[in-house]
Amino acid sequence: MPVSTSRRTFLAAAATAQSAARVWGANERVRLGIIGTGGRGQHLIRMAKQAGGVEWVALSDAWDRRRAQGADLIGQPVEKFADYRSLLDRKDIDAVIVATLDHWHSRMTVDACNAGKDVFVEKPMTSQPMQGHDVVKAVRQTGRIVQVGVQQRSLAHFIEAKKRFFDTGLIGKVNMVRTLWNANGGYLTPVPQGMEHKPDGLDWHAVLGWLPKIPWDPKRYFNRFAYWDFATGGQTGGLFVHMVDVVHWFLGNRRPLSAVALGGIYRFPDGRDTPDNINFILDYPGGLNVTFEATITDMHPKESADIVFMGDGGRLNIFRYGYRFLPADRKAPEITAGSSPEVAHMANWIECVRSRKQPNADAVEGHYSAMACHIGNLAYQQKNRVTWKAEWDV
Repeated sequence: MPVSTSRRTFLAAAATAQSAARVWGANERVRLGIIGTGGRGQHLIRMAKQAGGVEWVALSDAWDRRRAQGADLIGQPVEKFADYRSLLDRKDIDAVIVATLDHWHSRMTVDACNAGKDVFVEKPMTSQPMQGHDVVKAVRQTGRIVQVGVQQRSLAHFIEAKKRFFDTGLIGKVNMVRTLWNANGGYLTPVPQGMEHKPDGLDWHAVLGWLPKIPWDPKRYFNRFAYWDFATGGQTGGLFVHMVDVVHWFLGNRRPLSAVALGGIYRFPDGRDTPDNINFILDYPGGLNVTFEATITDMHPKESADIVFMGDGGRLNIFRYGYRFLPADRKAPEITAGSSPEVAHMANWIECVRSRKQPNADAVEGHYSAMACHIGNLAYQQKNRVTWKAEWDV
């Protein structure tokens, strides 16, 4: 739905957007901060360092140990904050990476935009359906550059496959896409020894944020994907979001008509509340079914993740390993390609911060990819078919 603003709000937003379009010097570096320096945050620090063109200024995390780890990894003096808002208050930061728990993604992104920072936010962009409206509104009003961490959008073999098989029409009509991601060990992360009691330097209330206040829960903190409040459906918001985003991108279809889901906690009644086995079916306009399966009860890594487009012109298997296209003409040779570097997604964002062009995975795309997870999660929770609501559109 269109965003309505008063004239005063419109003029303020226009001024903010104009100020964002600064002219960058040829050798000027993007001054960078990061919020959340746990495992994923540390990975994104490595990606930003590899992409180059940045100057690290500050970092923030609710745990002093992770703040120290992040600073060590950056390898240059940076200011360390326990409260992310103190980082956003700094005027010498151009852009921030948000790599926190899922329930913080949208709020920190909005706060960063309103503080005049561009944002790289981890997926899923939202943990609840209506949060996407807040992010998209903030981006439109401030003119900030927001990239969502669905890195397939920038990988060379994905870009090549879209041009080669979809833009040309070679794959033909696609009526079904199968997505699967099994055997992901991150969803069985144990609590490290000695963490039964909260470390003194960890602000648990800051971790919870706007969620209900509960006592220290080391399982929740270290195995966040097992819990709805910390991770959007577990394997759905963590895994399916990557795959359905590729489906949206390749087929130009953002809004599922409805979703059904089955699954449960079949093997690991360890306090988790997200399913250890899950199946989705989403139907889209034009006669398209998209399925998703994920299990952590089969941990064999071989052939455990894939996106399979089934067209009348051929079948495309694609994911981070590369791709394989099998033409419908069985006499024609298959077409294959290998993997490409993940750093391209971070590099795309940094370049867009400088150029002010839209990044490969903007906030609108981030909203709809997360919404595909949300509608499937609702179907699972309600044990019923859930249809798309107009209020979810942005």
